[in-house]
Amino acid sequence: MKFKRFAYPYVVWLVIFIVVPLVFIAKYSVDYGGENFVFSMEHYQRFFNPTYIKVLLRSLKMAVLSTILCLIIGYPFSYFITKFKLKTRNMMILLVVIPMWMNFLLRTYSWISILSKNGLLNSILKFFGLPTVNLMYSNTSILIGMVYNFLPFMILPIYTTLIKIDKEYIEASHDLGANRVKTFTKLIFPMSLPGVITGITMVFIPAISTFEISALLGGNKENLIGNIIEQQFRVTGNWNFGSSMSMVLLVMILVSLFVMNKFDPEYSKEVENGK
Repeated sequence: MKFKRFAYPYVVWLVIFIVVPLVFIAKYSVDYGGENFVFSMEHYQRFFNPTYIKVLLRSLKMAVLSTILCLIIGYPFSYFITKFKLKTRNMMILLVVIPMWMNFLLRTYSWISILSKNGLLNSILKFFGLPTVNLMYSNTSILIGMVYNFLPFMILPIYTTLIKIDKEYIEASHDLGANRVKTFTKLIFPMSLPGVITGITMVFIPAISTFEISALLGGNKENLIGNIIEQQFRVTGNWNFGSSMSMVLLVMILVSLFVMNKFDPEYSKEVENGK
């Protein structure tokens, strides 16, 4: 009972800062919009207009692409780090974490100076006599910003899982005649799957709801669902419509979490033990 008392402040925090705001958002989403509350599903019906569905699908595509790229880059990098001694590993992880200590907007703004017409990238291309590229205010620049900002969320959980794998298992696999490829596909990757699932979840959720990256690097030319929601609250003042879109996005995130948990071996074991 003593230990349960320590949980009370966290419960209060969750209720005040998560449950209560969600209740207000849900209430606004089904309110027609007026001085008195009038139940209406009009805002949800408006959201399912082809224009907004197109934006939602674009957001989903960008989130999936950024998650895949983070996995393609993050897994080999995490695996590479585990091959070094402890001191070197800690230094490399520190280099991954350091950018996260900076302000999110500053990190994103830095890519404007790199990708802009007269930015660092084009300056390097000109120096070598190569044709310049125009990446700013496009899906490519948004994708680069997403991968840069969310990559640490993929690297850290995968690295944590990989470093916990007992080296004796790998040695036993080699002793039994398995080559490096077979050892990786049959032993290392399956054992690191919980970290992969966690990384995918931690990247996908902020990627599908982001609006700062697309606003700064996309110039609002390529709006994502996060931009539309932000505009409803901050620009047009249509909180009811913004709340309905937020609820739809929340349902999508919850569904994605449920699906990802189905692929998590640890979650599957817990479900089986619960039965």
